[in-house]
Amino acid sequence: MAEHFDALETRDPAVRERDLARRLPRLIAAALRVPGWRRQLGEVDPTSIDSRAALARLPLLRKSGLIALQQATPPLADLVAAPLSDFGRLFASPGPIYEVEGRHDDCWGSARGLFAAGLRAGDLVLNTFSYHLTPGGFILDAGARKLGCTVIPAGPGNTEQQIGLLAHLKPSAYCGTPDFLKILLDAADGAGVANPLRKAVVSGAACPPSLQAEFQARGVDVYQIYATADLGLIAYDTAARAAMVVAEDLLLEIVRPGTGDPVADGEVGEVVVTSFDSDRPWIRLALGDLSAVVPGTSPCGRTNARIRGWLGRADQTTKVKGLFVRPEQIAEVVRRHPEVERARLIVSRANDEDIMTLRVEAGQAPGLESRMAETLRSITKVGGRIERVDRGSLPNDGKVIEDIRAGGA
Repeated sequence: MAEHFDALETRDPAVRERDLARRLPRLIAAALRVPGWRRQLGEVDPTSIDSRAALARLPLLRKSGLIALQQATPPLADLVAAPLSDFGRLFASPGPIYEVEGRHDDCWGSARGLFAAGLRAGDLVLNTFSYHLTPGGFILDAGARKLGCTVIPAGPGNTEQQIGLLAHLKPSAYCGTPDFLKILLDAADGAGVANPLRKAVVSGAACPPSLQAEFQARGVDVYQIYATADLGLIAYDTAARAAMVVAEDLLLEIVRPGTGDPVADGEVGEVVVTSFDSDRPWIRLALGDLSAVVPGTSPCGRTNARIRGWLGRADQTTKVKGLFVRPEQIAEVVRRHPEVERARLIVSRANDEDIMTLRVEAGQAPGLESRMAETLRSITKVGGRIERVDRGSLPNDGKVIEDIRAGGA
C-alpha cells in the first residue's frame, strides 16, 4: 500500500520553497487584475514578491473582515475574478461569509488528508459534516470520492437514523466532529448495534489525546484535519502522530497577533495562509486561529512544515473602562519601543475598577516604564502601568491580551 498521496509530499523542503517562491509573482500579478485585490494590496510590483520575506511585507486580509467587505461590494468583495456562473456551488457560511466551489475534482484538497488517515478506494464513508449552505460536507465528500470511496451524505444529527445506517450499511469510515462521533458510538452501544467504523477523520472541535484514546479503545483510529470554508484543507494528521503536516499548494505563516510579522518556529501566533488555488486564490488570509510551527520534518516521510494544530483564537480584543483595546494597539506600543522584546497586556479588576498592566521583556533602558506608560495611554486612551519581567518569562501561547477579570469582561 502506498504510504504517500503523491511525490509532492516527500520533496526536499528547499525544492518546495523554491517552487512556492517562483509562483508568488504570478499569483500577485493575477490578483492585481481584480479590483478587490488591487484595493487590498495597493501599489506593489508583483516581481518583487518572490520570497516569504517579501510576502510578509503585504497587508493581511482578515477573515473576520470578509463579512463587511462582501456586504459593501457584493457578492464576493471583488476578490474573485470569474463570474458566479463559472463555479459549481455557492455557499453561505455563518456570518454570513459567501464562498465558491470550483468545478474540478477535489477542489478543496481534502483527499490528501483523508489518504493520510488511511482511507482508500472501496471504503464506505459516513460523512456527518453539514451539506446545508456551508461547504463542510462537500469538502470531505469530494476528497473521499477522489480516493475512490463511496460516501453516505448523512449530515449531522438524526442519531437514531444514523445508527440504522451503521447497522444496515456498515460503513468503515467516519467524517465529522469528534463530539458527534462519541454521541453516535454511545448511542450504538445503547441500542446494541455493533460498531463497524474503523477509521475516522474529525474536525471542527477539539479532540484531545484522552478522547482519541477512548476512540482507539473502541476500535476507531481517529485522525484530525484542519480545514476552513475559505481554503479547504490546511493541515492534517499522519500515522506518525507528530504534529499536523501542512497541505501542499499553500504557503503558511505564523504571525504575531495584531501584526503581520512572522514569528520564529515554535512560537505561538496567528495562522496566515496564502493559497495558489486558481479558482479562489488568497493572499495572506489571516484566519484568527492560533498555532505554532513544529521544527523539523515528520517521521512519516512527509517533508512539509508541521503545525501544532488549533491552539485557540487570536482575536483578543477586550473592553476596558468602556473602550475596546485590541492586539494591534499593543503591537504598536511595542513597535515604538524597540528595546522591548515581548509584551503581554494583563487586564484585571480591583475595587470595582478595570486595571491594565503591560508586562514587558526588555533589556536595560532607563525610563522605559514611564515612556511606555505614556505611549500606552496615547494609543489605547486607557491608562495602565508597565511592569518589566525577566526575559523568557512570558508564556508562549500567542496571547497579547490576557483578560483575568471574572467572566473576562
